[in-house]
Amino acid sequence: MKALDLEFLPAQGNSAWLAAQAVDALLDEARLTPKPGLVDRRGRGAHTDLDLDLMCRSARALAPAFACMAEAARDAGTPTLALREALGRMGREAEAAMMQVTQGINTHRGAIWAMGLLVAAAAIEPDAASPARTAQLAASIARLPDRHAPLVSGNKGESACRDFGVTGARGQAQAGFPQVVERGLPELQRSRSRGDSETASRLNALLAILSGLDDTCVLSRAGPAVLQALQADAVAVLARGGVAAL
Repeated sequence: MKALDLEFLPAQGNSAWLAAQAVDALLDEARLTPKPGLVDRRGRGAHTDLDLDLMCRSARALAPAFACMAEAARDAGTPTLALREALGRMGREAEAAMMQVTQGINTHRGAIWAMGLLVAAAAIEPDAASPARTAQLAASIARLPDRHAPLVSGNKGESACRDFGVTGARGQAQAGFPQVVERGLPELQRSRSRGDSETASRLNALLAILSGLDDTCVLSRAGPAVLQALQADAVAVLARGGVAAL
């Protein structure tokens, strides 16, 4: 996979452009501050092995993989088993590249899965009528099997799904990212329309997603009681008018 010049943003739908958008989204997410328990500009949050610089270096290292995923999807033109398996292979290669940059620390495994699917969907249909359409196209790819994927990965998200009976990142993708489409994006639009700052609007969108998400990171670290408390707190903040009202 060749390196990309992220300063060059060609026409929308181009593989390099889509890869740059994906990386920018990951950088924006990492820098968004303050986030509950997550790495941000203030510090490590609950992650003793992560920091903002590492998250940013990891995100940038994924650009070549996202470009390759977009190109493969554009060439395929539609969700197919061959495309699904190609994306799976590229995702595993991206994870290896991430681990090399981070010296074995998982910074973006889930993001490779979710963002890779969305980049592929956007490459197949760059003029999609709505984010929901792009998410559903990504879901149609995610629901296809990958015969070459390891049966057991051993990661914490997989263990949380098994231990707590949730579907995790895989289930969200296969359902068309409902927490994002039905909660996060509407809250982002509401917050912007009432005049909240962009930072406050994005934080409110994050809280809206968290309010109903069976977050496997939280489950694996702290269990269902803490997850329920986190969800309730997110609902309470939004009910008071969001973070700008605090």
